[in-house]
Amino acid sequence: MGRINKIKNEGERITSEVRDRSMTYIAGGLGIVVGLAWNEAIKSLIDYFYPASGANSISAKFIYAIIITTVVVLVTMYIVRPPKM
Repeated sequence: MGRINKIKNEGERITSEVRDRSMTYIAGGLGIVVGLAWNEAIKSLIDYFYPASGANSISAKFIYAIIITTVVVLVTMYIVRPPKM
């Protein structure tokens, strides 16, 4: 009887782990969708203010990329820093 309970508990643990990981992957996928939506919105904003295709548009997109990279790095550093005790 103990062996059956062990197998049952292991099955429940695996089911729970699969559910947890699946939810993590779904949330990550939705995060990518949101990020792509914002990317399109910001690209449209850049095209609105810098309608000329060429050097101005390219430089604006590089500036945007640098700013976004800096913000993401700072936010990531803030999130993963060890808590003060």
